[in-house]
Amino acid sequence: MTILKDARRVAANGPVCDACLGRCFADRSFGLTNAERGRSLRITAALEDDDPYEPTDPETCWVCEGESQRFDEYAEKVAESLEGWNFATYQVGTRTPPLFEENEALLRESADLPEDAGESFKSEFNREVGKRVGRMTDAEVDFGRPDVLALLNVDPERNELSDHAVEVQVNSAFVYGRYRKLERDIPQTEWPCRECGGTGKQLAEGGGEEACDHCGGSGYLYDESVEQLTTPPVLEAMDGGEALFHGAGREDVDALMLDTGRPFVIEVKRPRKRDVDTDALETEINEFADGKAEVTDLTLATHEMVERVKELDASKTYRMDVEFESDVTAADLDEAVTELRGTTIEQDTPQRVDHRRASITRTRTVYDIEGHLKDERHAELEVHGEGGLYVKELVSGDEGRTTPSLAGLLGVDAVVTALDVVVVEGEDEPFADPEYLKEAPPDSP
Repeated sequence: MTILKDARRVAANGPVCDACLGRCFADRSFGLTNAERGRSLRITAALEDDDPYEPTDPETCWVCEGESQRFDEYAEKVAESLEGWNFATYQVGTRTPPLFEENEALLRESADLPEDAGESFKSEFNREVGKRVGRMTDAEVDFGRPDVLALLNVDPERNELSDHAVEVQVNSAFVYGRYRKLERDIPQTEWPCRECGGTGKQLAEGGGEEACDHCGGSGYLYDESVEQLTTPPVLEAMDGGEALFHGAGREDVDALMLDTGRPFVIEVKRPRKRDVDTDALETEINEFADGKAEVTDLTLATHEMVERVKELDASKTYRMDVEFESDVTAADLDEAVTELRGTTIEQDTPQRVDHRRASITRTRTVYDIEGHLKDERHAELEVHGEGGLYVKELVSGDEGRTTPSLAGLLGVDAVVTALDVVVVEGEDEPFADPEYLKEAPPDSP
């Protein structure tokens, strides 16, 4: 059986436009559109049979009902829908009427062709409209996660394309960096009040509502967060609809985050601008934070960076001020520190977080620890530990829930009075992997 005989059987099934005819043989030859394939096959058959060439009116095609002729029209509608949006990558998708799929299956069946012969109407529509959109917008197609996705709603009953013919999905933009938290009692993200559920209201004794006593009517336990100090300038610069903050873990509210800072990603939903100057944005954020927090190493990132900052195994280095209930000698402290260095610690979920976390026992390693006395009742420690190590409990013992502990080894009650996180770094690789960044990676852990 030759391709020409196959084409004759397809064309014999009522009025079939050149595109629908050629689409049955889309896997033959290259550099041709399906309409060109169909027309060439129709002309070749006429020449071989010495019959008059009779082109088919595309509008009478029973398979696509003329929609295969509207690539330009849909592309123009897509370009119009994307005006005002800044994007470098795009993708086109198509919703086709179920009848078209049935028609395509019937066409191949009646011509005795495999049901998957050539390509589908949807595939051709995506490609042909997509090529035109790329030329009109000077953007690159991305079949993974593009900046924008244009979804075409093909409807043969629609004579003129309305706004409903094209749905535009604008994917989020992402900025990666590291933050330092320079004041205590600032959480990483907004912390809604537990008593009022973030409403700022509570029931009054005589009925009605009044301001929540617990949060003073604000709806939040803390007035500010790292999220609130960093996201507004990014949201404004990208002209987006909403900004979300994603951190690589979080430090305690009363802890500082110093030195190299903690990795984070700010996600901006439906951004109208993407190609922002991250150096200028970094300056704007730091001015906005007014000394309470600051960011470094700001760079544009891909969506995969969110999962990376949340999932990459990381170790932390802490600096702590410790207070003892009774006098401790330098020799005793050195001996206890030496015993903790390199030790695997068993920790039950600390009492201070047991109300919001599952009660489990887990093991974590103290990679390194150094300490020195300031006086007989006070010391400074620096601990480099595996991610998830509860360092306050490493010092206090948490009434025996953490073993071994500094307090347990000394035989003296001990408590952390000030805690600073100084380094957060990947266990085996840096957070700032070029694969997940759109700009040159910063030189940081």
